[in-house]
Amino acid sequence: MKKIFLLSAASVFALSCGEAETKIETKVIKETDTVVVTETAPKDSFMVFGHLEFPSKDGLTITANSYEVIPSEQYIILCHQAGYSRGEYREIAKELNALGYNCLAIDQRSGEECNDMINETAHRAKKEKKATEYTDARQDIEAAIDYVHHKTNGKVILWGSSYSASLALEIGKDNEQVEAVIAFSPGEYFKYKVKEKIDGFSKPVFVTGSKKEMKEISALMAGTTSAIKDEFTPLEEGIHGSSALWSETKNNAEYWTALKSFLEKIKPNQVANN
Repeated sequence: MKKIFLLSAASVFALSCGEAETKIETKVIKETDTVVVTETAPKDSFMVFGHLEFPSKDGLTITANSYEVIPSEQYIILCHQAGYSRGEYREIAKELNALGYNCLAIDQRSGEECNDMINETAHRAKKEKKATEYTDARQDIEAAIDYVHHKTNGKVILWGSSYSASLALEIGKDNEQVEAVIAFSPGEYFKYKVKEKIDGFSKPVFVTGSKKEMKEISALMAGTTSAIKDEFTPLEEGIHGSSALWSETKNNAEYWTALKSFLEKIKPNQVANN
């Protein structure tokens, strides 16, 4: 039986319910198979942290962590940077939960480890002798979009970090199931020109990086035509990729402020009024 803990400043309650469809990742939260409700969660909601698997386009099994805010139907798919895993979003996803967003943090086949989370997808890919270059991870991201769409029949916000930020912009340009893209430190990481692929991108987009990266990022985004396009240059130096939002990053607060402003702009009622 699965334990559910309802946490508040004044009291703690323990309840039980049916067996969960997915095994809860013990590394995500200390208590195994646990649902946690906190005062920071949106009203009348609760957070679910889960470990799940689904197939990529070529059949490779993808590992992911779900961070769900019940009953929210808004989803952000979180894709990690080079050499990392879904662990890049271990801290970030919970902050996004508090803003009312469900999150799916995936292990792409190109990566290794982050925050004590091994990239299980990459491990399987190597074992199965599959290619693990950056662009080989495209099919993993597309499969994650399909997975969430099948689950919710809704559109997603696609979030990338470093090489996956470039892939997110490419995929998001034409994929009808992507409503907006968040890109931390996109760049020309591939054998072809990313700029040529994303010219004409017209969906809402938030893009940022370290201060020294922003000149090249702005050049990359020059051909995009989004009505809502937030290019955030930090006042302080910052850091490469989504880890700019980690609490250990000195100027994480200014990144969070800019990101929250963008998310407010793309809420359904705000977009309808624009």
